[in-house]
Amino acid sequence: MTASRREPMQLAWRLEVIGRDDLQRCPRWQVAFANERKDHRYYELVEDTLHPEFEYRYFVLRDAIGQISAVQPFFLLDQDLLVGLSPRYQVLIDAVRSMLPRLMRARTLMVGCVAGEGHLDGDEACNAAGVELLASAIARRARRLGAQLIVFKEFPARYRPALECLISHGFTRIPSLPMTKLWIDYASFDEYMKCALNSATRRKLRKKFEATARASALEMSITNDVTPVIAQAFPLYLQVYERSKLHFEKLTEKYFCDLGRRMGDKVRFFLWSHNGRLVAFATCMVHRDAIYAEYIGLDYNIALDLHLYHYVFRDMVSWAIANGYKWFRSSGLNYDPKLHLRHLLDPIDLYVRHTSTPINAVLKHVLPALEPTRYDQTLAKFRNYQELWARPETSRGSVGRSA
Repeated sequence: MTASRREPMQLAWRLEVIGRDDLQRCPRWQVAFANERKDHRYYELVEDTLHPEFEYRYFVLRDAIGQISAVQPFFLLDQDLLVGLSPRYQVLIDAVRSMLPRLMRARTLMVGCVAGEGHLDGDEACNAAGVELLASAIARRARRLGAQLIVFKEFPARYRPALECLISHGFTRIPSLPMTKLWIDYASFDEYMKCALNSATRRKLRKKFEATARASALEMSITNDVTPVIAQAFPLYLQVYERSKLHFEKLTEKYFCDLGRRMGDKVRFFLWSHNGRLVAFATCMVHRDAIYAEYIGLDYNIALDLHLYHYVFRDMVSWAIANGYKWFRSSGLNYDPKLHLRHLLDPIDLYVRHTSTPINAVLKHVLPALEPTRYDQTLAKFRNYQELWARPETSRGSVGRSA
C-alpha cells in the first residue's frame, strides 16, 4: 500500500481502548481469531485464569462508518528486561538489584497473548490499516496508561510483511525463542523414523522404547476434559516447569480445567498411567492439518528410566498420523531432542520500542544483547536457523514439507 493510499484510510479508521465488559457487547469479538487455534475464547480463558495482577485491555479498530472491524488484545505488566540473559549472569543481576531494585524493569504494554503467540485480527486490508494506526498512536496510548515500554509479543514470522511498518515507527524486531514444527504426513510412526531420522537416532529410539516396554506397560488415554484427574496432572506440569532454566507464564489448575470445558472442540489431553498412577500428561490443541503440543507434565521419579519424553512423543505423533494430521507443532525450549527428531524452527518475533525517543535510540543497540535466542547454542544447529532473522520478503512459509 502506497503512502498516498494509506493516508485517507488512516483518517477514516480510528482506534479505541475498551475493557472486558464493553468487549462482551462487541459482535466482532465473537468471531475474532476464528481462523486460529486460539480464538476469542482462549483470550477470555487467559484473562479469567492467569495473572490477575496484569491489566487486560483491548484495542478496537473502527472503520469509516463506526463499525468495529478488528479487536487486538493487549495487557500491562512490569517487565524484566534482563529475563532473556544467560543464567550465568543471574548472581550479578541479583547483586546489583539488591541496591537498585528497578534496574532494567519497566511498565510494559504488550500486544498479543499472555500464554501463546500473538495474532492479528481482521482481514488483510484491516491488518494494513490497523497496524499502521497502532504504530502511529500506540506510544501516546502507552504513556496515558503509564507504560514506558511497548512490545508486540511473539508474532509468527508470517506477519513480518504486515508488521514491517512498525520499524519506521521506532520498533526493533528481535527473535523470541521459536516454536518448532515437524512434518508427519507418513503412514505410521515407523515410516516417519525410516524416512526422516538417521540410523543412529532410529537405533537409540528403538532401544528406549524396548527398555520402557520391558519395565512395565504404560496405558494411554485421551480426553478433552482433564478436570477429573487435575489433582494428579497439575503436579506433573509443575515438575517440568520448575526444572526449566527459562520460565514462560506459570499456568494454574483452573487454566487446564477451563481449557477443556470452554474449548473441548480443539483440546486433547493425553494421559499416561503406570501401575494405575498418572505419570505423564500432555496438553494439545488441534487445528486444520496440525496438532500443537502446548504443555507437558512428567513424573521425574521415573521419567528418565522409562524414557517418558520420547515415549510421549511417539504416542502423540502416532495418534496424529492415524487421525490425518500432517504437522506436529511444539512450543519453545527443550531444543536438543527436537533437533535430533528433525523438527524445524518455527520463528516468532518481538517488536520492541520505548516511549521515550532518546531512550529508544539506546535501546535499539542494547536489544540484540538481550534477545534470548543468542544464549541457546542448539538453535544454530537447526537447518533453518537463518529464518529467525530473515527479512519480511523471505520469511513467508512455503507450501508443503518446508512450510
